[in-house]
Amino acid sequence: MNDFLEIGQIVNSYGIKGFFKVVPFTDDITRFDDLKNIYIEKNKKLEKKEIEEVKYHKNLVLVKIKGIDDINDTEQYKNCYLKIDRKDAVELPEDTYFITDLIDIDVYTEEGEALGKIVDIFPTGSNDVYVVKDELGKQILLPAIGEVIKNVNILEKKMTVKLIAGLN
Repeated sequence: MNDFLEIGQIVNSYGIKGFFKVVPFTDDITRFDDLKNIYIEKNKKLEKKEIEEVKYHKNLVLVKIKGIDDINDTEQYKNCYLKIDRKDAVELPEDTYFITDLIDIDVYTEEGEALGKIVDIFPTGSNDVYVVKDELGKQILLPAIGEVIKNVNILEKKMTVKLIAGLN
């Protein structure tokens, strides 16, 4: 498991006082209200920063970092990712997982047949869809519903599924 979780990406500056415009990677964007510190991944290194203020604009989060006080200071962080320590993550409901924990997990049928690894996840509105790719590049799309997903073991990086008509 990763020690840090991505919760957004800086896409631009906002205003002239050093705010970042952030695309959130979380279902509940108000989750930024509870954060005191954040890590900015820049050049594959994490810089710990203190959050000074959080605002919301449309579907974006506006984040002001202590010590970054004008638009010139923000430019160097454009396209950087925001991360939090896993210990600061929200507690997820049962049978809900962080995307980072599902990517590259091995997927097997109930009969033990290896289907491949999860390479991507995308939301459809009613449920997520897991993109599973085998070693030959063949893809299977699995809806993240109880009828299909039978068991997920994050520690063993293994998922067991039941293929229903139309999935294979």
